[in-house]
Amino acid sequence: MQIRRIRNTEKSIINDIVSIHLDTFKGFFLTFMGRGFLNLMYRSYVEYKDSGILVAFEEEKPVGFLAYSGDLHGLYIYMIKKRLILFAWYSLGAFLRRPAVFMRLIRAFLKPAESKREEEYVELASIGVIPNMKSKGVGTELIDSLKAQVDFNRYAYITLETDAVGNDSANHFYKKNGFVVEREFETNEGRKMFEYRWYII
Repeated sequence: MQIRRIRNTEKSIINDIVSIHLDTFKGFFLTFMGRGFLNLMYRSYVEYKDSGILVAFEEEKPVGFLAYSGDLHGLYIYMIKKRLILFAWYSLGAFLRRPAVFMRLIRAFLKPAESKREEEYVELASIGVIPNMKSKGVGTELIDSLKAQVDFNRYAYITLETDAVGNDSANHFYKKNGFVVEREFETNEGRKMFEYRWYII
């Protein structure tokens, strides 16, 4: 298996990443926003400084990905400045299907500003693996690759958020990979969440 950071010219791989996301996160908010919205979002991760996407390849086929950012606030500003009209177009479609999505979308774009901290950190924003490769170590290899490339002279830790309830396999996975629960909180939608952090020893 090969893992590497992809370039913004590899648009077909970004399409594969979106497909993996749709298979991995069925029923989630970003999945509801649709393929076009996700494509714009993941393209922004690849383009923006201090952000990126690691992709795991098996026989040159993408089988998993990990999106991350060392400047989530700046990334979201970049998304809005670079692709506001396109994001608005795809958001309109989601709004017409489910009007309640509007406030959720606003909160999603405000979240990076709300989570700013004194120290710099890397946010593991999304990780997904194709169904027939789950439990084969792909996710762990992706996380290990992220740990290896983060400059811990600059960043204090890697963090992520995931559901605290009904999410046993994901919580077990993150704990197995050395993440520890920093805090538990509840979203505006009533979802109980864990924030995990990983510090270099």
